[in-house]
Amino acid sequence: MLEVTALGWTLTIAVIVALLALDLTLGVLRPHAVGFREATAWSVFYIAVALAFGVVFAQVAGWDYGTEYFAGYIVEKSLSVDNLFVFVIIMSTFAVPEKYQQKVLTFGIIIALVLRVIFIALGATLLSLFSFMFLIFGLLLIYTAVQLFRHRDEDPSVDDNALVKASKRLFPVTDEYAGGKLFTRIDGRRMATPLFITLIAIGSTDLLFALDSIPAVFGVTEEAYIVFVANAFALLGLRALFFLVKGLLDRLVYLSTGLSLILAFIGVKLVLHWLHEDVWHDAPVIGTPVSLGVILVVLVITTVASLAKTRRDPSAKAHAGSLRAHAPQEDPSRQAR
Repeated sequence: MLEVTALGWTLTIAVIVALLALDLTLGVLRPHAVGFREATAWSVFYIAVALAFGVVFAQVAGWDYGTEYFAGYIVEKSLSVDNLFVFVIIMSTFAVPEKYQQKVLTFGIIIALVLRVIFIALGATLLSLFSFMFLIFGLLLIYTAVQLFRHRDEDPSVDDNALVKASKRLFPVTDEYAGGKLFTRIDGRRMATPLFITLIAIGSTDLLFALDSIPAVFGVTEEAYIVFVANAFALLGLRALFFLVKGLLDRLVYLSTGLSLILAFIGVKLVLHWLHEDVWHDAPVIGTPVSLGVILVVLVITTVASLAKTRRDPSAKAHAGSLRAHAPQEDPSRQAR
């Protein structure tokens, strides 16, 4: 079992908080439209930091744990790209001005990180107390994979978001944005701006993603510390990655299919782990190196096949995928024409 000292936790959290503060400074205190060069530089920076941390961690804790970290990081990074699909949909739905998109993304990442800390603590506690939780997590991932595959050509509907509906009932919402404000006063009446509703939509979406991503990363490691750092470093690069790849997301037409295969694979791995530990000790166990190899192969094939498909058929368009059926929605870009 991995033992992390109080100093180790303190240093790790300090690094993550420092990077988060940097993100907050860039995204909130200095709102501006992010260009391709800036997005590329920051994306490379965050990936480099995550890789450097993994190498140092592996040198200190051993490469068995290092492999678990890299597998967890890749799983969370690939799931975070699907996150970006939904962010793009939300931004388009609420017509968020480009210079305020950084602010929305930064707060969305903070909300996601807080939610994941809560779910990681809860998941680690449940797994340590009840071994059958491996079965529950495994079945949850398999169910999610099946639903995502069934609705891989759909996008989630923001209009169906319960928290967005409740917010609109609780607060009157202005038609226009009031700079970067979440609330404003019009004729003495306190009103929410569309920016506030956008944050509610992104925050509640983060909650749904946490329900899937935490069991997924526990499928490649049982160490709460590795789960935490893999999630944190995957999320910290989302703001820059959003501006880097938002123009390319439409070309990843098979991403939802690839993610459903990865989730199903990890779900089966968790079920086999439960069988091996509690029911049938001769049940096969899938090791972390095999998991890492399968995840990488699926992502490479998904990306190459997607690019080949869009090259043959330029009209092909990717979708975020949904866990339930929705009525077809008109493309926001077409509505604006």
